[in-house]
Amino acid sequence: MPSLKEVRNRITSVSSTMQITSAMKMVSAAKLKKAQDAIVQMRPYSQKLSEILGNLSKSVDTSENPFAEERGTEKVLVVAITSNRGLCGAFNANIAKGVRHFQAEHTASNISVLPIGKKAFDAFKKSGSLCESPNLPADGNYLFDNLTFENVSELAEKLMLAFTEGEFDKVVLVYNRFKNAATQIVTTEQFLPVVTEVDTESNGSSTDYFFEPSKEEILGEIIPKSLKTQLFKALLDSFASEHGARMTAMHKATDNATDLIKELKLTYNKARQASITKEILEIVGGAEALNN
Repeated sequence: MPSLKEVRNRITSVSSTMQITSAMKMVSAAKLKKAQDAIVQMRPYSQKLSEILGNLSKSVDTSENPFAEERGTEKVLVVAITSNRGLCGAFNANIAKGVRHFQAEHTASNISVLPIGKKAFDAFKKSGSLCESPNLPADGNYLFDNLTFENVSELAEKLMLAFTEGEFDKVVLVYNRFKNAATQIVTTEQFLPVVTEVDTESNGSSTDYFFEPSKEEILGEIIPKSLKTQLFKALLDSFASEHGARMTAMHKATDNATDLIKELKLTYNKARQASITKEILEIVGGAEALNN
């Protein structure tokens, strides 16, 4: 049985850890509310933009657009979106697994990884698969320092430039889609070339619209904006998922620390009782020895 001092030290150590995890849980809960509001407000806009793009694609040939050009898949860029910090459960590990699963399914392709988030960079820097394009940054860790549409748009434009110049035949996003604080879904989503979703639930009736300017010009404006919105939405999803995962992880860690403290206190009380019993026996034994 450990000594009373050892148990006391462990109780103090676990109590300090519990205070830290509890504080981190509250901080993540506060940040989650703001991040959740941002992604909830962003989704309807993104969905409506995709709907407009799909409706325009019914009457306009998008294959001539440089961002919709279908090629082979010899050169593929995977944009892996994680976080800059840990202590969020399997949040980052799941993205690394998702990217490796994609690599295993596309062994015939030359796959490069553009990490967004320090944890993605750490996961793939030793594998030799990091992207080395002159048009793209080595990583996108800086985006989470100031996650705005303007900053994300700059990266989206660089991705579009790399695609149109033929550096990559396909660009794929791998990120955690936010469902709720306890659930994040690893999502693999095609970024380039553009995939238009045509509404298949329409009843077959069609309406003629007058477009000003032309459909082609409108499509030329909507596609880049849709791509920027898609990347921004993926980052907002990942950002909200990170705080949800961290809040859940810290909640479990706090609960585990509470249970451990109870066990340690029980062990301490048992050890203290055994020590007192031993001292009493020694006193009684000494008294009997004197009487004899």
